[in-house]
Amino acid sequence: MKLLNLGILAHVDAGKTSLTERLLYAAGVIDEVGSVDDGSTQTDSLALERQRGITIKSAVVSFTIGDVTVNLIDTPGHPDFIAEVERALSVLDGAVLVISAVEGVQAQTRVLMRTLQRLRIPTLIFVNKADRAGAQYDGVLTSIAGKLSPAIVPMGLAGGLGSRSATFTPYGPDHHPHLLEVLTEHDDELLATFVENEKAISYDDLRRKLAVQTKQAVVHPVYFGSAITGAGTDALTEGIREFLPLAAQDLDAAVDGAVFKVERGPAGEKVAYARMFAGTAHVRDRLRFGDGGEAKLTALEVFGEPAATEVRAGQIGKLWGLADIQIGDRIGSSRHEGGGFFAPPTLETVISPVRRSDKGNLQVALTQLAEQDPLIDLRQDDLRQETYVSLYGEVQKEVIQTTLVTEFGIEVEFRETTTICIERIDGVGQAVEFNKKDENPFLATVGLRIEPAPAGAGVGFELEVELGSMPYAFIKAVEETVRETLGQGIHGWAIPDARVVMTHSGYSARQSHAHAVFDKSMSSTAGDFRFLTPLVLMTALKQAGTTVHEPMHRFRLEVPTDTTRAVLAALARLRAIPQVPALAAETSTLEGEIPAAAVYRLEQQLPALTRGEAVLESTFNRYHPVTGPIPNRPRTDHDPLNRRDYLLHVQRRV
Repeated sequence: MKLLNLGILAHVDAGKTSLTERLLYAAGVIDEVGSVDDGSTQTDSLALERQRGITIKSAVVSFTIGDVTVNLIDTPGHPDFIAEVERALSVLDGAVLVISAVEGVQAQTRVLMRTLQRLRIPTLIFVNKADRAGAQYDGVLTSIAGKLSPAIVPMGLAGGLGSRSATFTPYGPDHHPHLLEVLTEHDDELLATFVENEKAISYDDLRRKLAVQTKQAVVHPVYFGSAITGAGTDALTEGIREFLPLAAQDLDAAVDGAVFKVERGPAGEKVAYARMFAGTAHVRDRLRFGDGGEAKLTALEVFGEPAATEVRAGQIGKLWGLADIQIGDRIGSSRHEGGGFFAPPTLETVISPVRRSDKGNLQVALTQLAEQDPLIDLRQDDLRQETYVSLYGEVQKEVIQTTLVTEFGIEVEFRETTTICIERIDGVGQAVEFNKKDENPFLATVGLRIEPAPAGAGVGFELEVELGSMPYAFIKAVEETVRETLGQGIHGWAIPDARVVMTHSGYSARQSHAHAVFDKSMSSTAGDFRFLTPLVLMTALKQAGTTVHEPMHRFRLEVPTDTTRAVLAALARLRAIPQVPALAAETSTLEGEIPAAAVYRLEQQLPALTRGEAVLESTFNRYHPVTGPIPNRPRTDHDPLNRRDYLLHVQRRV
């Protein structure tokens, strides 16, 4: 069986879900094309998706093109749900990027295309909405070449733009000068043949070369049409079959798969969506996954193959029985690939139930939502009995709120959204507390040195003590507590990058009174090291010092030239750092950096400043030291920076 796992990606409202409906209709999977406006589409199954006309959760449907079975993944287009797109990308063989013929290349379109190119995912471009008033052909092609990639090949000519009779006529053998020009940019052998004898190159040769370069993700065929009327979709379907690569199917290799989505079934059971890259998994097989997990596969469903009892390389399946599996887990190995292609969310808010009696149920519900979207990143403040959730934007907040009401019957409210900062270490600090000395109430010796680490390096833990100097369980307890403690620095923000070295260690060996059993009060336990480590680490951290950094977005802003002065003034008030503007007769371009906290305010101000004609795109760029008052985040632990209170709480627990 030939298989292709295909992603449909686009900026919100470009017509991506409508295109999915049209492809399913053309393949005979559905009897009529569903409408996003009417809420009758196959892939938007959530009530809020149907209500708002947007895709929130990725969905998988199957259809056939000739002898090829296509698993089509419809992904969200709204920037607030970029995490869903991220997970879908990890399982794709190819993609179709949908662009509106009216709005052209939009902010999210550029983010998606950059990611597709970085991951070298073969991509076709479909310019949708050719039947809408204001649809363009040359203008959109120019925009695609300038903003997405110059290596594009128009596959036909659009006619009747802006009317229901809009058409798309594929180019034939007599039209290939532009095709030859693009292909020779990436093929020296073809260029040499062209120079020696242009007539030796046939149209069939060029078509085959186009297929090769498209599968290598260096060239992108472009189609025009309308998902509503069906114009151009037949040509696109043929392009999917001809130009995108089939899934590799190594059935004899060891099982290797990736989990890209997790949901709960009707009985509350966990269901994992997984793409198999190699091997075959059968019902009742014991599968390894993630960080050492293992469980029996109790049931499965395979998209495009009813009544299957196995999921093979190249296929996408729904798996039951793997209760501890998480999004990002690798099936068949002890790996968790939690790292993503997109920046983490930079906003957070406190969520609380409207009815106090729902407090316990809210924790259970949020835990299940975090299973489906790990980037929600719940943070529990046990001291104030508050729960924080991280977000990409305000729409995501509405989705969480509606989901909790419809699926769990819990009404919630949010506090004002705030920005998530981080702390970076300024210098080197070290501290040590010895067993049975000074004011150390714990039967443990811990010495730590903390140093800065490059951005993105993570938290590294190293030993300057001998590994056999004390039981490994105690060393592991120190390492785990170090990582946990660095979740809140001097000002309460996480420290994502650090080098921590254990410089001193010591413990009290297992002891007992004469003729008596083990006496915990005379012997070290892992708890002694877990309680002492935060005090030592924070003492060292205070010596090293930290600086709070706020997230900065890279922005690109197109505005009417006569409004540039007013927009620059607004950017200055929002602490943006613009570059020299690129002025033009009608539309000017401003680029630069702006604090993430100010992006939402800028979006609100732009319509009034630019008569509603501004086009803004912004993406996370880096973290930058905070200027002005240092923002502090309320601590959710027992505050090891305050030794007296910390010991009071900890010893009371003991």
